[in-house]
Formats: sequence, C-alpha cells, structure tokens
Amino acid sequence: MTPYLQHQIAALGSELSPQLIEATYRLLTPLAARPDPACGRICADLPYGTHQRHKLDLYGTQSSGSRTVVVYIHGGGFVAGDKHGNGGPFFANVGAWATANGMIAVIPNYRLAPEYPYPAGRDDVLAVVRWLCANVAQFGGNPNAIFLVGQSAGATHVADAVAELTRIGQSATIAGAVMLSGIYNPAACGHHPSLDAYYGTDLAAHRAAASLPGLLDTSIPCLFALTEFDPPLFQEQAVELVAEYTAKHGRWPNLHRLSHHNHLSPALLLGAESEDDVGSILCEFILSDK
Repeated sequence: MTPYLQHQIAALGSELSPQLIEATYRLLTPLAARPDPACGRICADLPYGTHQRHKLDLYGTQSSGSRTVVVYIHGGGFVAGDKHGNGGPFFANVGAWATANGMIAVIPNYRLAPEYPYPAGRDDVLAVVRWLCANVAQFGGNPNAIFLVGQSAGATHVADAVAELTRIGQSATIAGAVMLSGIYNPAACGHHPSLDAYYGTDLAAHRAAASLPGLLDTSIPCLFALTEFDPPLFQEQAVELVAEYTAKHGRWPNLHRLSHHNHLSPALLLGAESEDDVGSILCEFILSDK
C-alpha cells in the first residue's frame, strides 16, 4: 500500500460508523480492480437454494480445467450487504483478484437478520459449499479445492461453517478457510444491535453459538486476520482466539495483523494495482500446495 493511501486510511480512524464506511468506499472505489474477460467468463445470479438471496456469481469460469475455487462471503453487520455492492465495483474486485491468480471466484448472497437469525448465515455458506461440490466442475472448478474467505459478519459465518463441518465430521469438504476480522465468541462482545439482531438478546444463546471451540479442534487449515484500525471488539476477539489457541496447541494460530488497514479496506483493495498487500497473503495460503 502506498504511503499516501496509508495516511488517508489512518485519518479515517477506527470507529465503525456510517461515516467511516461511506468515506472508505468513497476513497477506495476509484482503485477497485475490474475483472479481465481474458481470465474467464462471469456467470451471474446462479441459484444455490430457494430463497431470493440464494444467488451466487461465478468469476473465471471455463469449459474445462480444474481451478482452485475461492468463495468470498461479504460482511454487513449480519443485517446488510450484497454481492453486487449496490451496483458498485465491489465485490467484483474479488473476482478480478482471484481470476488474475488463476482461480475461480464465487460470490454469494445470504439471508440477513433479523428476519433470518443464527444459524441462517452459517447454513447458507454450507449450502453454497454443497452446491459447488455438485456443480463447480462443469464451470472448470475443482470441487476438492474449495476455500472460504469471509470478512466481518462474513468471517463469522465462515467460522461457524468451519465449526459445523468439524462437528459433523465433514472437515474434508473444504480445503481451507480465511477469516478477516471475524467474531468467534459473540458472548464476549456483550450486547450490540447487529449481534442481537442475529443471535437474539439472550447472552446464553450467544455463548451457545460460539465457533471458537470448533476452531480450536478443526483440522481444516485456517488463516485469521485483523487490521490495525479494527474496532476494539474485533481486536479483543483476536486476542481471545490467540490465547485459547495457544493454550491448547502451544503455538499461535495462523494470524496476520494487517498494518495500515481499517475494518473494510483489505477486501475492498483485493486486486488493486500497487495498493493490494493482502492478496499475496491469501495466495500464499490458498495456493501453497500448487
């Protein structure tokens, strides 16, 4: 990331307010990567379930081959967000990044709270995985090389999916998972409007929904990240993850602290020329055995 952009992001602070969100999108939209048609076709709004939000976009599809598949789960505080980014360039930039690195990108929508509370997000992620296992080969993807990548609420849904696959003995269904600024123990966050919308107002339900025990036990390769300007809630979640993981395994989890980034910027800058310093970290994790 260039020093100019580092300064601009730092000046926005770390309070996850509507003002910060709007300013971050305004700052980063001109830098957004665009998919290259030479890297494969885009197949939009494919249904993976029966709800109107059970739609996904595929980037980099081809008639043959066996490409690694990256599934990006957007954030939005459990109550908002869209794979089309409200008509803007996000999250097609994730498709641009993935296809430029020889992968297929899958970007789904999922059901939102409060109409669809926990575990709807987790179950929708798992439904996407099942759909891909059955169908992605016809688009040139490898059903044995599916990686989940989530940001914020999306990272929380990915963590929940990892924990559930571990619990039911289906860890081999996915090849790995990346969680950017996720929540792994919602009870430790106390009451928060978006958390209460998804988990309910009973903190006992928050405790029962924690993915942290499953993340400690899973055999699924996982990469975690937090950012320099993440709000304290996400910093505290990362601290608890490190403490619990280290106590159980005697070593840190695979966790990166992303300097100069705020809560939103890592995903928005994926694929951005000269500004993306996160894509290489993800590629090293996802493509390490290639």
